[in-house]
Amino acid sequence: MRRFKHLDSLLIGATAAVLGSATFVRPDADSPAPTVTAKAAEIVSAKTGTFVTAEAAGALAPKSEKTGVAAEVETAMSRLAGSVRQQSHPRALETAVKSYFAYKAAHADEVRKPYLYFVDYGLASTTPRGYVFDMEQLAVIDGPFTVAHGRGSGPRSGVPTRFANVPGAATTSLGLYLAQETYGFSGHASGVLYRSIGLRLKGLSGEFNDRARERGVVAHGAPYVTRSGSGRSEGCPAMEQSRAQRLLPKLANGALVFLFAPNEKWLSSDPWLTAAQG
Repeated sequence: MRRFKHLDSLLIGATAAVLGSATFVRPDADSPAPTVTAKAAEIVSAKTGTFVTAEAAGALAPKSEKTGVAAEVETAMSRLAGSVRQQSHPRALETAVKSYFAYKAAHADEVRKPYLYFVDYGLASTTPRGYVFDMEQLAVIDGPFTVAHGRGSGPRSGVPTRFANVPGAATTSLGLYLAQETYGFSGHASGVLYRSIGLRLKGLSGEFNDRARERGVVAHGAPYVTRSGSGRSEGCPAMEQSRAQRLLPKLANGALVFLFAPNEKWLSSDPWLTAAQG
């Protein structure tokens, strides 16, 4: 019994010596309790009963083993997901982020702007469903805001359900796009001519959107898009006039655009989603 008491005394003495050499930091008004500086703090290993420095304990903490595109996606999702108010599918934002980094890894020379314009077309046109992200700072530049869908894709105030890449169909086409040059856009709303800034888009998702320029699918401002909802376009991801004037020059000549919907055929076949998974 005396031997155990002696051992207890040694352990208590050693602990006192460690704490005696520790530097305590006086808490400010918001601190819940005194802290010990990392240099003096020591942790007892539950498995071995030995003392481990705080620095060593940090080194033992589990770290992600992902590299390349997968690591970039993981970091971006951890920073951006909380800023997206509503998603139509658990993978909506993730598919956009994966496609962005997969394309940038393969064509870094073309991605000359660090921005991503993302629209979730699994949400109704009365729901704000558009965002612009800064993919270097991993921050929201603008959003959520209302965005139009093609009149061939679904009802004016509902969720679009038809997506095609056919000239004259006036449908939204899903997938990844490269933002190209801006130009003077003109269109008609309720029979009245209007003018806005337009942003030409190059479809990058093969059969799903590679006819975008041929079809005249562009990002532009439109008077039929308001904060409370939007009318329908000819397949263009149109936004409010003032927002277009502010955002589209940022996206021009090198940003990426991603149009999402929970469409299983597209999700399983889009080349940039499959590239990111590989």
